[in-house]
Amino acid sequence: MAERHLRFAIIGAGMAGILSAIKLTESGLTDFTVYEKGDRVGGTWRENSYPGLSCDVPSQLYCFSFAPNPDWTHPYSPGLEIQQYFERVAESYGVADRARFNDEVVRCEWLDSRWHLTTHDGHTDVVDVVISATGVLHHPKWPDIAGLDSFEGRVFHSARWDHDAVLDDARVGIVGSGSTGVQIIAAIHERVAHLASFQRTPQWVMPMSNEAFVPQQLEAHRDLDYLRATHSKLGELFGRFTNAVIDAASPESHMIGEMCRSNLEANVTDPALRERLRPDYQAACKRLIISENYYQAMQHPNVELVTDEIANVESNGVRTADGVLHELDVLVLATGFHADWFMRPMQIVGTHGVTLDEAWAQRPLAYLSMTLPDFPNFFMLNGPNGPVGNFSLISVAELQFAYIEQLIARLRAGDALEIAPDRATTEQFEATRVEAAQRTVWMTGCTSWYLDDRGVPATWPWPWDRFLDVMAAPQWSAYNLTEL
Repeated sequence: MAERHLRFAIIGAGMAGILSAIKLTESGLTDFTVYEKGDRVGGTWRENSYPGLSCDVPSQLYCFSFAPNPDWTHPYSPGLEIQQYFERVAESYGVADRARFNDEVVRCEWLDSRWHLTTHDGHTDVVDVVISATGVLHHPKWPDIAGLDSFEGRVFHSARWDHDAVLDDARVGIVGSGSTGVQIIAAIHERVAHLASFQRTPQWVMPMSNEAFVPQQLEAHRDLDYLRATHSKLGELFGRFTNAVIDAASPESHMIGEMCRSNLEANVTDPALRERLRPDYQAACKRLIISENYYQAMQHPNVELVTDEIANVESNGVRTADGVLHELDVLVLATGFHADWFMRPMQIVGTHGVTLDEAWAQRPLAYLSMTLPDFPNFFMLNGPNGPVGNFSLISVAELQFAYIEQLIARLRAGDALEIAPDRATTEQFEATRVEAAQRTVWMTGCTSWYLDDRGVPATWPWPWDRFLDVMAAPQWSAYNLTEL
C-alpha cells in the first residue's frame, strides 16, 4: 500500500508546539501549520514577564535533548533566557515560517474523517491530524474579590504584567503566595516603599542556591560530555524528588520535609512571623517553592505579611476582615491559572457531534494524557492527568511525542483512517490512576491547583521508570483503529 499523505495542525507555539513542528519535519511530515494565538513563540514564557520570573526546574534539565543550551547563566534559569532559548531553537529549525501568529483556533470539528478548523480571523483549514500543544498555565485566574473594579491604582494579573506601572517607591500589594508571588516579592521588595503580601496559605520553601555561573562553569558547559554528565546527575536528583511526591511515606518525602523545616527555622528570626509562615500540611503537598531569598525578603522593613482574609477592594486599597485598610498604589494578582481548561474555550466537536465540553462535563479525562475517546486523530502533549507535578515537562513532551509518532505511523502507512482510544480502557486507566493517587503527597491535606473537583490530584502518580516503560510503545489493544 502506498504511503498516505497526511496534513497536520499544531495548536500552540510554546515548548510543545515547537517540539512537534521539529519532530514532524524530521520525520518527513512537512504538510502542517502551527496556529498560535500570541504574536510569537514561547508559550508561558512569552505570556509571563513579571520581575523575578524563573524556572523551578534545573536549567540543564529544561531544554530539548536535541538542543542543549550551554549559555544558561544560572542553575534555575530566568524567564527571559528561557524565552530567548525557545526563540533561537524555533528560528534555527524554521518553525516560525510555518506558523500563523495572532490567530487563535476557535473551533475544531471532525467531519468525514478529517478535522475542520476555524480561527478567530475566519481562516479555515482541513487536516488529518491535530496535535494540541496548548499547554496548561495560560488562562489567568482572576480572583473573585468584591470591589476589584473600584481600585483606582494599577491592578493586573501577574501573567499580564503592566510594565508601565511604577513600582519604585510605590505601595504595592501582592495577592497570592505561590511560586509567582514568592518570585515577585523577592525581586521587588527593596524597590518599593511598602509591600503587602496577602497570604491565604503559607508555603513550604526549599532552599536552593541560584548564584550565577562563574566563567569556569560557563566554559565547562560547552563540553557536551560534561553537559550529559550534569544532566544525568540532575536527573537522578529529580528522580528522588519524584519518589517523594508519589509516596508520601517515603524516606525522600521525609527528607524534603526536614530540609524545608530547617530552612524556615534557620532563616526566620522572629518567632511570631515564623509561625505565620509555617504551613500545617506536608511539604510538597502544594507545588514546592524553590527560593534562596524569600524568607529574607519577608523580613525586610518594607514588607508586611497580611494573613487576615481579604474582605473587599476599595478605591485606594484592600480592606481585610479585621477592618484594616491597606492603602496601595499597585495591586498584583498572583492568583494562578485555570489549569483544567487545556484547549478550552476552543470548541472541539468529535464523532457523532460529541463536544469536548460534554466529554469533560465532570472533569478532564484522557488516556495516558494524550488521546480521547470519540476524538480520533487528536493528540495532546501535556494533556490531562499527566506528569505536570513531578518531572520536567520538556522531557515529558519529548517522550509523549515519540509515542504519538507511533500512532501517526499507522495512519501514514495506511493501516488506519482513524485512531482513538477505547472508552473502557480509558476509564479503567483513570480508575487505576485515581487509586494510585491516594498514596501521593498531594493527598495529604492541602488544597492546590493539582486537585480536581473530587480532591484527586490530576497528575501522574507513578515513578519515572513506569512512565518511560509506558511511553516506549502503544498497547494497540487500547485503541480503536478504523480502516481506510
